[in-house]
Amino acid sequence: MSGAGETGMTTRECNDVVWPGTWVSERLDVELTGAADTTGTEDTGTDAGTGPDTGTGTGTSTGELRGLLGLAVRDNPKRAHLLVSTVLGKHVPRSPHVVWRTGYDLGVRVRELLGAADAARAVVLGYAETATGLGHAVADGLADAPYLHSTRRPVAGVARAAGFEESHSHHTSHLLLPEDPELLAGTGPLVLVDDEFSTGATVLNTVRALHTRHPRERYVVVALVDMRSAADRGRLAEFAAEIGARVDLVALAAGTVRLPADVLARGRELVARYGTPAVAEEAAALPAPGAVARVELDWPRGLPDGGRHGFTPAHRARLEAALPALAERLADALAPVAGGAVATHSSGAAPAGPAEASAASGTAPAPRAAGVPGAGGTRPRVLVLGNEELMYAPLRLAEALERRLDAEVRFSTTTRSPVLAVDDPGYAIRTRLVFPAHDEPDPGHDGPGERYAYNVAGAGFDAVVAVVDSAGDTPALHAPDGLLARLAAHIPHVLLAVVPAYTPGARDAVNGARDAVNAAGAVAGHRVPGAAAALPGPLRGPAFSSYDPEEVGWLLQDLSAVTLEAPTEEREEAIQSGGAHYAESLPVEYQPSPEYQRLFRAALDDSAARIARAVGVVTETLLAERSDRPVLASLARAGTPVGVLMRRWALRRHGLDLPHYTLSIVRGRGIDTNALRWLAAHHDPADVVFVDGWTGKGAITRELAAALRDFPGFDPEIAVLADPGSCVRTYGTREDFLIPSACLNSTVSGLVSRTVLRVDLVGPDDFHGAKYYRELAGSDVSRHFLDTVGAHFEAVGAEVDTAVKELLTTDRAPSWAGWAAVERISEEYGIHDVNLVKPGVGETTRVLLRRVPWKILARRGAGADLAHVRLLAEQRGVPVEEVGELPYSCVGLIHPRYTRGATGADGRAVTTPAGGSAEASTDGSGGSPGAPAGGGPGAASGVPAVGRPGDAAGGRPGDMAGGPDGGGPA
Repeated sequence: MSGAGETGMTTRECNDVVWPGTWVSERLDVELTGAADTTGTEDTGTDAGTGPDTGTGTGTSTGELRGLLGLAVRDNPKRAHLLVSTVLGKHVPRSPHVVWRTGYDLGVRVRELLGAADAARAVVLGYAETATGLGHAVADGLADAPYLHSTRRPVAGVARAAGFEESHSHHTSHLLLPEDPELLAGTGPLVLVDDEFSTGATVLNTVRALHTRHPRERYVVVALVDMRSAADRGRLAEFAAEIGARVDLVALAAGTVRLPADVLARGRELVARYGTPAVAEEAAALPAPGAVARVELDWPRGLPDGGRHGFTPAHRARLEAALPALAERLADALAPVAGGAVATHSSGAAPAGPAEASAASGTAPAPRAAGVPGAGGTRPRVLVLGNEELMYAPLRLAEALERRLDAEVRFSTTTRSPVLAVDDPGYAIRTRLVFPAHDEPDPGHDGPGERYAYNVAGAGFDAVVAVVDSAGDTPALHAPDGLLARLAAHIPHVLLAVVPAYTPGARDAVNGARDAVNAAGAVAGHRVPGAAAALPGPLRGPAFSSYDPEEVGWLLQDLSAVTLEAPTEEREEAIQSGGAHYAESLPVEYQPSPEYQRLFRAALDDSAARIARAVGVVTETLLAERSDRPVLASLARAGTPVGVLMRRWALRRHGLDLPHYTLSIVRGRGIDTNALRWLAAHHDPADVVFVDGWTGKGAITRELAAALRDFPGFDPEIAVLADPGSCVRTYGTREDFLIPSACLNSTVSGLVSRTVLRVDLVGPDDFHGAKYYRELAGSDVSRHFLDTVGAHFEAVGAEVDTAVKELLTTDRAPSWAGWAAVERISEEYGIHDVNLVKPGVGETTRVLLRRVPWKILARRGAGADLAHVRLLAEQRGVPVEEVGELPYSCVGLIHPRYTRGATGADGRAVTTPAGGSAEASTDGSGGSPGAPAGGGPGAASGVPAVGRPGDAAGGRPGDMAGGPDGGGPA
C-alpha cells in the first residue's frame, strides 16, 4: 500500500474492529458524538418553525454515528478534518446497492414528508462533487422529481442559472447549468441534497442565490449526517423566518464534532509530517500491453450522463430500461476475471461479501492477493470507479453489474480533494493514487492539477472498470502518469468505459444521428427563434479538439471514427482527373520532422510580436467599425487559431467574452448552410463576423460572398490576419510574411483535420465533418502558438492603437492585385488554371504539405520568411525559382497535369536534368515533411519529363484550390 504509515502506534481496538477515526481523534483531539449521547444541546430536531420532527437522526448513538463515519486529515488550510462516509461511494469502496439504496430511502422519506401532491412538484438539487450521486438517488426515491446538480465544470454556450460558494471546500465555486431555464423557476418544494450538513452555510448560500430569483414556500434539506451545532441550527432557522419559507431537514443520522481551537495548525503539522510527495507515492509506469481494455457501452443516444444539465423522470425511465444491456456488456468484458457467472441473488439487496463488514465500519479491507480471480477461495473483487462529479451513471452501472455477476462488486469515485493517506486500521484513508486532471476544466473554476483515488491501491481488486465521460477521455487519462496507468500498476485488469458527455442540444455525432432541421425556418435578416432548434450544438474541447471549451465551438460533426485519409499522390490524381473533390478525403496527417519542428519554433519566436500586432489591429478595427459585441465565426481551419487569438485580445484588452465558432466552407461547394442556420437561431446575423487566416488570391472571399446571397442577414466581409492579396477591408496587415500556424496542419489547429463534405457522411441536415486526431497529442503545439503570440499583447498595445487610428482614415478598398498576379502567372507558366496557383507564404506552405507541387516561385531577396519553404521544397525535390517581379513573397504551383506517373517512386516531383533525359529522383528523402521515404502506391520509377506543360494533354484541372482547409485562406 502507498501512503505514509506509522508502526507501533497506540490505537483503541474493540473486538478486533478499529474505528477508522481513531488515528485522527487521538492526534487532532477531534471528538465525534451521536445526538442521543449529546448533553446540554438544545434544538437537535428539525429547524425551529419548520414543522414537526421528520426523523433527523436525533436518536443516533455515538456507535451508530461511527458506523457511518470515519475520520481523515484534509490537505486544506480551511478545514483540517474530513468526515469520511462509509455509504456515500466516494472515498471508501462500498457495495453499489448499499450506496444507491441509502439515497433512495432518504428520497422515500422526503416523498412521505411532502405528500404526493407536493412531491410531484418538487425539484431535487445535489451538490458537486461529493453528493451528485446521492442527490440522484434521492430523486429516484421521490420518483417523479427532476434532478439537477451543481457543477465546477463550466460548459460553454450553456447559460448559468445561478452560482454560489461552498466556503470550506477545496474548490469553492458552484455553477447551476440547467438545460431547461425554467427548471428552477417553479414554486414547488426545492430539495437540497448534500452528504453532510456541517454548518449550513452552503445551503444558506444556495437558498439565498435562488430565492431572490425564484421565491418558493418550502425547502427540504437532505443529508446523510446532520453535524451542525446549536448555533448553526439557529442561524438557518432565522434565515428561513427572514425569507418566510419553511425549511425541513431529513437526515440518516445526527451528532456533533468537537474541534480544538488549534485544529488547523495541528492538521497542517500532520500533513507536513506524514504526507508523501505524489511522485514518491506512486512512480509513473506504463500499463503492460493489454492491461487496459476499452469497453463499448453503447450508451443510449441523447441520454444525459448525469444531472449537470438536468435529469428528468423520462431520462430515469430510459436509463432503467437500458441498464441490463449495459451491465451485460461490462460482464462480458469481465469474463476473464469473473467467468461471466450470473449472480445467484435476485432480491433487492446484493449479497454481502467478505469485505462488507469492514466496509460497513469504514475501514479498507485487509489486502489479499490480486490477479487470481477468487484468490483464497473468495469471489473475485471488481471495482467500478466513477470520476469526480460523474457518480450516478457509474453507480447504476455498478449496481446492475452487482446483480449480474457472482463477484464482490464495489463502487467509489475519484475526487479533486487532497487528503492525507495513512496506512493504519484506525484511519479512514489507507491509500491514495495521485494522477493529473484529465478533463481540463476552466482554470478559473476548478483548474488543472492533481486528482485522487482513495482506498483503491492495495485493496485486493482483481479488476477495475474506470468510468469517465467523453470530456474526460483525453490524452492525460492515457498518459504514463494518468489514472489508467496508476490503476494498472495495482490492479491486473483495467477496463475503460466512456459515457458520452451530454451537452444541451447536442447529438451523438459518433453514432451519426440525423436530426431534422426546421426547413421552414428560413434565415432572414434577423434572428429566427427556433429555426435551428433541431440542429446539434457545437462540439467543444476537450471532447473535440485540444482547445479549451470556451475558446471555440466547432459547428461540425465528429468523423474521428471514419477512415478518410489517402496518400497525397492518389488524392491528387483523383482530383485532377475529375474523379473526386478535394473535400471528400483527407491527406495523411504526417508529423513534421524534428528539423521542421525546430524551424517552426524559430519562426514563431521571430514573428510572434508581429502576429500579435496584426491580431490587435484586426480586432480593434472590427470593434470600431463592425460591432462592439461581434460573434466570431472563423472558417475552418485556417481561421480558427486566428479567431481564438482575436477572442483572447478582446477579453484581455476590453473584458469582452466574445462568442467564437468555427464552420466549414468548401471551394466549389459553398458554406455549411446548416451552420449558418444555427448561428442565425442563436445570434443576430448582423453581429456575425467571418474570420480567416490570410488571403491568397481571394477565392474564398468570392465563395463566401456568393454563398451568403441566400442569407441576406449576414455580412460577407471577411476579417483576416493578413491580406497580401488586397481582397478585404478588415485586416491586421497586408504584408506577406510567415504566419507560423500555416507551417503545420492539425498540430497547430487544435488537432482537428480539414473539413470533409461527402454525401454518404454528411446528409442534408448535418454539419460538415472533421476529425479530431487525439493520437497526435504529443506533437500538439496549438496552445503553445496561442500562448506565445498572446504573451506579446501588452507590449504591442500602443503600437496597435497608433496603427488602427491611421488605418481607420485610410482607403482600404480591395484592389484585387493578388488575383491579377495569379492570372498573369497562370498564363506565363502555361498552367491555364488559377486554381493551381497558390500565392503567398501560407498557401505555398500548404501546397508543399498537402499537394503535389510542381515548382516554387520565390521573390528575390525574400529572406528568412521563406526558410521553411526552402526546407520543404528540398525535402520534396521541388525546384525553387527566384523571381524579381512578384507581389508576394512566394507562389506555389501545383503540378498542372498530374498523374502518379508524374512523380518518382519516392513521391518526389520529376525534374528534367541538364542534358535533357528525364529521371526520377531516387535519394529517398521525398514525401511530406517527416514522412517515411517512399511515395504513393503505384508510382512509376521512370516517367516522361515534366517541364512547362504548355498545351500537353492531361486531366481536368485540379479542384483543390484555396480556402479554409479546403484549403486555406480567403
